[in-house]
Amino acid sequence: MQWPTFNVRPYVCGGVGHLDEAVLETLREAGPRVRPALRTPEAALFSSSPLPPYQRDERTWAFAWGERRPAGRAPWINVAEEFETPGLIDDGDRIVLHTGGLGLVDVYYLFQDGAVYFSSLLEPLLALARTPYEINWDAWASIIQLTFPLRDDTPYVQVKRLAGAGALVFDRASGRISTERRMPRWLREEPFEAGRTAGEILEILHEVYKEFDGRPLLVPVSGGYDSRLLCSVAVARGADVESWTTSPDDGTDTDIAFARAITSELGVRHRVITQDASAYPGDALAVARRLEFLTPHHAWYTPFAREVHKAGRTLVDGLAGGPLLKNFMVSGAALEASSQAERKAALLGSLALSTPSVPFLSEEASAWITSSVETAFAQSTSMLNGHRAELPLSVLHTRTARGIARSPVNLVGPEVSFAAPFMHPDFFDAALSVGVARKDKGRFYREVLHTANPRVAALPSTNVVKQPLQRVPLRSAAAPAREYGHRMLTRVAGAVPSLLSEPLHDVVAEGPDALARFNGWNDRFWVRSLVLFGAWLGDYEDRLPTLTPPWA
Repeated sequence: MQWPTFNVRPYVCGGVGHLDEAVLETLREAGPRVRPALRTPEAALFSSSPLPPYQRDERTWAFAWGERRPAGRAPWINVAEEFETPGLIDDGDRIVLHTGGLGLVDVYYLFQDGAVYFSSLLEPLLALARTPYEINWDAWASIIQLTFPLRDDTPYVQVKRLAGAGALVFDRASGRISTERRMPRWLREEPFEAGRTAGEILEILHEVYKEFDGRPLLVPVSGGYDSRLLCSVAVARGADVESWTTSPDDGTDTDIAFARAITSELGVRHRVITQDASAYPGDALAVARRLEFLTPHHAWYTPFAREVHKAGRTLVDGLAGGPLLKNFMVSGAALEASSQAERKAALLGSLALSTPSVPFLSEEASAWITSSVETAFAQSTSMLNGHRAELPLSVLHTRTARGIARSPVNLVGPEVSFAAPFMHPDFFDAALSVGVARKDKGRFYREVLHTANPRVAALPSTNVVKQPLQRVPLRSAAAPAREYGHRMLTRVAGAVPSLLSEPLHDVVAEGPDALARFNGWNDRFWVRSLVLFGAWLGDYEDRLPTLTPPWA
């Protein structure tokens, strides 16, 4: 296993509760090299780099391992929501292992004999799991249909991922471990419509950027709204800025043409990171393994991330800009829904892959997966029901946290520092307070862009362009990708034949070039999700049981 290089965010592992030294040693040996950061009778914390506590006295201590960390003692939920960092806290009576407010930085865990063992990576915990591994088919249902898992699901029943604003708590008095869920700030203090203007939102963004003053910045610019706003603000503040762009492998490369116009207008040094179709299979498998087979996203981003690791600059990422400022993934049907059930169904319909050009799944598998995803989505977003920002928050707590955030958090980081200005508490709360009606169809976002730089705001955007300027070959549909995809689909067809429809079995039987018919965005993601499943089967086949899915 090739581990990431943990430069700016350490790899951690450890345990809480009635710990077994042999189990701890197995966990330590199963992952990246670590050193002790803490050892008490009821808690152990190991880190790949020195990790001092941010608070310590005779009875209590507190650690955090995100890029932003608190300066002093605070309740765990305040640390989680303010700094979006996981941590380990002893308040004298309880030991608390917690995530960030949205859970962007991974905390995986496994219960064993009165203790919970945890890790920044999923793979090391598998050394503690029973073999053959028990497959979590609900996780795969979500990964296939949504492109990311929900709840605390991973592909393994025994290993779970601690959800955002969640904690595992060891109570000294009872000697027991319990799960604790708290409402993060944006749910406890429901932001009301305060009539924030575009100018006020922009002023807050400038204040957020003060944290980056003096740092050389790399602001990737595509053709959309988020990146041009972040680059405009960086330039306005006189920062040392470079901008890079790469192909999103969407078949048009409109981003590259539009980014050149934006960076030229701003006077920013611009570089295009080229991509090679012959390298796609290696990139796809590398990113699948690095992201531990939890999402089919980001193969296109892999060559870009490798270059970022060598840049010596802080990456400024537009994470969460779409849901916060322009109702991204929120359909008109969701906005106009007259009931909670209608609203939930419409939102899930926007997030899930839609009906493909030919059936990809068997009727039995499709029915079971659809039901599983509906249940998991309802459970994952139930705490948001009735909130005035329910729709964007549902996107943030699911797709953003579990799928999209993987590129800055897990591909750029932990090697290189990244900043997500839209996630800063001050900006997050202010943007969330702007009602969804004002954000509809990007109207409010365009006001913000115009206020920031009217010349840049007037340039063409991929958010509104209806026709591509050109057509370019897709890396993910070229001959090397088809051959790789066919090998993975052949593995799925042989290992779990009841998952695939008869038409898809026929496509697989025809050979790699038969996949060329799947050239639409939706079809391509169905293929990628199933190819990801096939890659996982290949890597873990000797540790999996006989595959008997629940619909069979």
